[in-house]
Amino acid sequence: MKFLFRNESFSFETLRTAGYGTYGGADLGEVLATTRGIREKDERSWLRAWKATAERVHALGRDALAAGHRVSAREALLRASNYYRTAEFFLREHPATDPEVALLSGLARKTFASAATLLDTPVEEISIPYEATTLPGYLFLVDDSGRPRPTVVYNSGYDSTLEESYFAIAAAALRRGYNVLAYDGPGQGAALREQHLVFRPDWEAVVTPVIDYALTRKEIDADTITLFGYSLGGFLVARAAAFDHRVAALILDDGIYDFYAPFSDALPGFLETWIEQGHDDRVRPFLSLLTATDVGARWALRNGAWAMGAESFPDLIRKTRAYTLKGVADQVRAPTLIMDAEDDHFLKGQPQAAQSALTNAVTTLVTLTGAEGAGEHVHVGALTRAHQVMFDWLDDTLPSH
Repeated sequence: MKFLFRNESFSFETLRTAGYGTYGGADLGEVLATTRGIREKDERSWLRAWKATAERVHALGRDALAAGHRVSAREALLRASNYYRTAEFFLREHPATDPEVALLSGLARKTFASAATLLDTPVEEISIPYEATTLPGYLFLVDDSGRPRPTVVYNSGYDSTLEESYFAIAAAALRRGYNVLAYDGPGQGAALREQHLVFRPDWEAVVTPVIDYALTRKEIDADTITLFGYSLGGFLVARAAAFDHRVAALILDDGIYDFYAPFSDALPGFLETWIEQGHDDRVRPFLSLLTATDVGARWALRNGAWAMGAESFPDLIRKTRAYTLKGVADQVRAPTLIMDAEDDHFLKGQPQAAQSALTNAVTTLVTLTGAEGAGEHVHVGALTRAHQVMFDWLDDTLPSH
């Protein structure tokens, strides 16, 4: 599906941003007006246009808040948060030291935090103990009754953030009586940008302390905790559930068996061999040419090198080999919904591979199609349809719910 741009990456990211309008994260007119100022494959014009829109909408939110218009302020601040995230997206040349990355990602967090205090349902900023530090999070509650409720634990992906969780799952969950505990893990959001924590494949080391924290909260029903994995999170939560059996259900959006496969599938065989043999000096010129000409490849390699703590692009590709369910998938016991997107340009075939590997779990694979507007990766632009599938399945799956 091409949306406003011919370039696949620009099209997908614009649809992702616009799709959050379902839950107040965008206005279609603002998206259309912003994209008129963006040239195809020009990341600088992308930055300028989305930043300008984010700043304008942020000002609307501040003014509305100062004037006592709570709903108007909340709506503007939610949109501004999403637009700041979008503006920052392609800034990946030197992300760890780029002051613009720090500025825009900080504003995305700040505007969301302000909006969260204005929601009609309770929200609490939380810190989850993790090794020698903590992970930032939000606990979205259905109400302030303190009643234990089924709770969805949101896990971000390769580039998604804690603040995105509201649009990706929390708003839909709250409407249906589910709490949501969302957090940034290593390699994600503020944990990467502010704490400099990078991804790790043994995600059970992350999820176990998250569940430990969840079980300290009276509002969370210990018997009905669901792990929700967004994009790469689809691998991460399945991996974690192979070792931590306290979860009642899994939702993989979308399913991933082997995260190395999308990288290896995009490489000529000789390059893959050189990378595995450590001939990085031979590989670098090819990958440099690729990143000079392909927006999507440039972003994927730069973002991955940063988020995974890789020394180089070949090192990144080698690191992805550890992100596989091979050898552990048969340890997953929780019933699992595996989402699949018909036109997924990142992970084609991975949901089916994940289902085949989860031999000791009851699995349900659902493919959403391009014909219904839901065929893109993680079903961007069709969240209402995707959430219908997820929560109807969850309603029917959780014990005593």
